[in-house]
Amino acid sequence: MLSDAVPVKALTRALVIKLRHHGDVLLAAPVLATLKAHAPGIEVDALVYDDTAPMLQGHPALSRLHLVGRGWRELGFLARVSAERQLHASLRERRYDLLVHLSEQPRGAWLARTLGTRYSIAPRMAERGRFWRRSFTHLYPLLNNGRRHQVELNLDALRRIGMQPGKDDRRVAFVPGADAEARVSALLREHGLEDRGFVHLHPASRWRFKCWPAEKNAELINRLGIEERRVVLTAGPDEDELAFIGEIVSRTQAPVVNLAGKLAVKELGALAGRAQAFVGVDSMPMHLASAMGVPVVALFGPSGDIEWGPWRGNFRVVTSSHSCRPCGMDGCGGGKVSECLTLLPVDAVHEALRELLSAA
Repeated sequence: MLSDAVPVKALTRALVIKLRHHGDVLLAAPVLATLKAHAPGIEVDALVYDDTAPMLQGHPALSRLHLVGRGWRELGFLARVSAERQLHASLRERRYDLLVHLSEQPRGAWLARTLGTRYSIAPRMAERGRFWRRSFTHLYPLLNNGRRHQVELNLDALRRIGMQPGKDDRRVAFVPGADAEARVSALLREHGLEDRGFVHLHPASRWRFKCWPAEKNAELINRLGIEERRVVLTAGPDEDELAFIGEIVSRTQAPVVNLAGKLAVKELGALAGRAQAFVGVDSMPMHLASAMGVPVVALFGPSGDIEWGPWRGNFRVVTSSHSCRPCGMDGCGGGKVSECLTLLPVDAVHEALRELLSAA
């Protein structure tokens, strides 16, 4: 038994802080569910960057979502101070009993000190020094050997204060919402597609060194075309991602439905949820598809599939046999090209997909 366990059932409000990227925020969702399961009367709020808000909006365990603007750094001094004061006032008004900080972001330490929370938990980070250590009532260890999934690493914060998550608590939930579902239904009708009548391929990433080559994506699409399987392509609106998709499409003979750059995050999740299967690299859309319960083929190169792979469900992770992976590098030798991906054969990806489709 923990001598310093938190009396969870006595808590009334908790704030979960995850100031990271989209996928990171989505994989923190089980923390909200676990808090609610252990203290049904508690109100669970979250603090995230504004662009990542769709990852948690609509979550059944969420009471209120507070946002930090990504663009606040570009504001003038007075405007930024005003925005920060408004946020802090909104947080302080909630009178939290518990603060759960899930990253190394320094804002969490300041909030733990200034919001008056009775209990606060954050990762143990020796390099942050005394200020960090004394900002929180509890610190949880980070396992940095790449052998533990990010969902479990997030939940370790709650284990440290006496909560043991149940099996159902660990599900990553994503709620597209009625508007997103309606838009995707309209798009599918427009292209003559039915639910479970297409393979969703999202080959792009903001980091090109995490991508499978365009010619291999095109070959996979051509093979699926021969099998009379429809393919829907998606990507973010970034110019580099759209150019990558254009390169793939230019090499394909099979028809594709190209929705690259045309879907908001909620719509992307709604689309993934209608697919027969999803194929993609280590990226937020892969986590979305997994959260939506769709069979997933995930291609991993330099990043760690144990820590960042699909969470539960029906999936196949396809990797190369390179002894150096996962290295965490931005390409071999920092050269922005990852041989563990460029040399990954189409046969391996195609076979993984066929296994999932045959089992569906």
